[in-house]
Order: sequence, then structure tokens, then C-alpha cells
Amino acid sequence: EICHEAGVSKMTFYKWFDNKTGFAKTIFSNEVQRAIIEFRKIMEKEMPPAERLKTIITMKMEGTNDISREFLMDFYSSDDTSLKSFVDDLTSKSWNEIISSFRMAQEKGWFRKDFKPEFILYLTQHLIPMYTDENLLKLYDTPQDLIMEFTNFFTYGISPHE
Repeated sequence: EICHEAGVSKMTFYKWFDNKTGFAKTIFSNEVQRAIIEFRKIMEKEMPPAERLKTIITMKMEGTNDISREFLMDFYSSDDTSLKSFVDDLTSKSWNEIISSFRMAQEKGWFRKDFKPEFILYLTQHLIPMYTDENLLKLYDTPQDLIMEFTNFFTYGISPHE
């Protein structure tokens, strides 16, 4: 199916990837790296805190545009321990980067000083089962809508925002 959609032969596919999981890992890794680079650029730019948060949310929204329900289910519900370990490792590295950047933002006065970045990490780890909850997913048109609901909720609460 992947080869057919991409217009490449199975031989070409297997030259680069051991299997579909290897392909998914490569895509996931590339997306995480791209997002980290973009996140660093946003955090290094001079801009008001509200604009910085809005830019981060926009980046997150754009980064989730192509996530399918099947992809989420495969990644977060997989019985493959090597895949789980891979996702956990990349997620941990990403969160270390985010926590470090948020601490720097606190020092610069961009974020509240009494805010604990680890709290968001803790919450997001406990939200992962919700990403694959069929009853919750039914409330949203796309997985992106659910991800953005979480993101906006943690950023703005239930207050209106632009």
C-alpha cells in the first residue's frame, strides 16, 4: 500500500526500510527533529510571550495536519516493544528540550516563574491513552482537532483567545 501510494517498487522500499515499522520510525523521527528545530527558532526569536505561545500552537497545529487516526493508533497502541521504546526515547528527548527552553523563558520573564514545566510533561504522559480512546476521538473530525483541543486547553484554559 505504501509503495503503491508513493509510486515506488517494493524492492526500492525494502532497500531503505526493513518493514512498515521502520518506515514509520523514520517519518516520526524526521518530524520530531523538524519540530525541535522549529521550536528552537521560535524560542530564540524576540517576540511578546502571547505571540510566542500563539506561534508554538500554530507550529503544533501545522505539524499535526497529516496525522491519521490509524497512525495514532499504531504508534500509541502498538504491542511492539521496540516501537514503544523508540517513541518513548524520542518523546523524552523532545521533552528535555522543551523543559530546558521553558526554564530559559521563565528566567527571561516570558513565562510565569511559579510554573513547573514538568507538570505539563506529567499531564501529557497521562493523556496519551486518551489519544486512542475511540469514544473521545468520535467527538472530533480529525485526530488533529483533538490534539489542538488539548493544546489550546492547556495554553488558554477555557478563556477565549484569538
